Amino acid sequence: MSLLKETMQMTSIPAWVSLSGKMAPFAAFVVFIAPYPTIRNINKERSAGNLPLLPYSSMVVNCYVWTIYGLLKSESKIWLTNMIGCILGLVYSTQFFQYCPANSFNLPGTKSQHKQIAAIIIMFTTLCAVVLPTTMSIRLIGMMGVFFCVVLFGSPLSSLKTVIQTKSAKSIQLPFTLACMVNCGLWSIFGTMEAKDFNIYFPNILGLILGFVQLFFIMLYGNGHTANYSQTLPI
Repeated sequence: MSLLKETMQMTSIPAWVSLSGKMAPFAAFVVFIAPYPTIRNINKERSAGNLPLLPYSSMVVNCYVWTIYGLLKSESKIWLTNMIGCILGLVYSTQFFQYCPANSFNLPGTKSQHKQIAAIIIMFTTLCAVVLPTTMSIRLIGMMGVFFCVVLFGSPLSSLKTVIQTKSAKSIQLPFTLACMVNCGLWSIFGTMEAKDFNIYFPNILGLILGFVQLFFIMLYGNGHTANYSQTLPI
């Protein structure tokens, strides 16, 4: 009876919704790889300029939390995907630390503060997974994952004050923004119409909205006073 009910639910799901669910994990990989051109440019110029560190440090924290969450739930799609994201986030952050100006005010905060906060969150997440009962730790770490998901997707807006003051959206990276929007769109569809899971659709809907905000400023300011949207597109 339960098998029949499950089959009926699967057949009632539109094909495009099912396709979105299948594509969503691959979109997450694209998000993790998207910052690579920016990091490569930082290495080439040996300077991070006024770019924010938060997108990379928040990637480390976000992916670590979801890796632990996936391990607790024995969901390989979650922990394997986010483990790769955590490793890439560490690589990006390390490169950024190497070439970040000591007097930068656009991280936000200092480099040491990013390290300290990340270490505290990682230790707290690990402690919850080890000490608390599994059901309680899954619930708590899931809530943390929702929060850090939103931080990750909105992190490029940490430089919003500079963007408005300079009338340049150069600090908001277009590849990362577009990758996040596609990723959030797919997970929002899957979470809302198929999984019906708040922890999936809520942060991704917010992330999609934040992505549109970032895209708005890129279209408005481009890379400077005389830049237009066509100049922000990669060649």
